[in-house]
Formats: sequence, structure tokens, C-alpha cells
Amino acid sequence: MRAIIQRVKEASCVVDGKLINSIDKGYMILLGFSNQDEGNFVMIDKMVSKIFKLRVFEDENGKMNKSISDINGEVLLISQFTLYGDVKDGNRPSFTEAMKYDLADEYYNIFAEKLNKLVNTKKGVFGGDMKISLINDGPVTIIIDSEKL
Repeated sequence: MRAIIQRVKEASCVVDGKLINSIDKGYMILLGFSNQDEGNFVMIDKMVSKIFKLRVFEDENGKMNKSISDINGEVLLISQFTLYGDVKDGNRPSFTEAMKYDLADEYYNIFAEKLNKLVNTKKGVFGGDMKISLINDGPVTIIIDSEKL
């Protein structure tokens, strides 16, 4: 499982010209699952906990010392199977490491439900042709790979 977490001032998801969801200050997270994640619900819990506890928002001294709950932030969670694109051979990515569509959809929804219990979490459209807009704050971008947790 891989998550790209971007600290944002605002973010939104549009599909077919229609606004699906938007947030103000918080995280825009790109989330992808690999074949290795199948059956590993403990790792979903670890990732959710790690994201919730991250302290990347500035305190009154300008230090990254506050979590998303400390600033009453929100999350825009976007499915992103291309995080498992492999370009070792050739120039066209291979996505054989990415979890199969139906299972990834299930895991994405489980992840969103668990994160939403901790912080207001809004979703994109799984498998949709999404247009994501954001104002990156900092910029601050953190990559979390479950293999390194």
C-alpha cells in the first residue's frame, strides 16, 4: 500500500465536469494498493493511524508539530493504482503489481471508512476519470509505503 500525502490549503475532485468533493485545509491523499496487500487489514489500520498522527502542520512557532486533528483538517482521498506502475523495462508502465480492480475498490472503501472515523474524509470516484485540483501548502508532500512501516 502506498500513500502520497500532500498538505493542502484546499483540494477538489471533478468528474465529467461535476464537482464530486472538495475540502479546505488538510490532506489530499493518493492511495494505491498492491497484490501484496491482499488480506492485510492490519496494515490498513497501521497506515490510517500513521496518517492521522502525522505532525506536518505548523504550530505557533512555525514548526511542523501539529496533526490534522489539531487543525480541524479534512482529507480528500483519491484512489491511484498508478502508484504501482513499474517502468524498469521499457517506457510504458506495467501495472501487474497493482491490486485487481474489484478488490482494490473494496480496500479503498475500507480504508476510507476507517480514516473517516478519525477525521472527516471525502472520496473521489474509484476508477473514475478524475480531475484533481489542489493548492499545496508548503509544499509538504510525504510518501508512506506499507513495506517500510
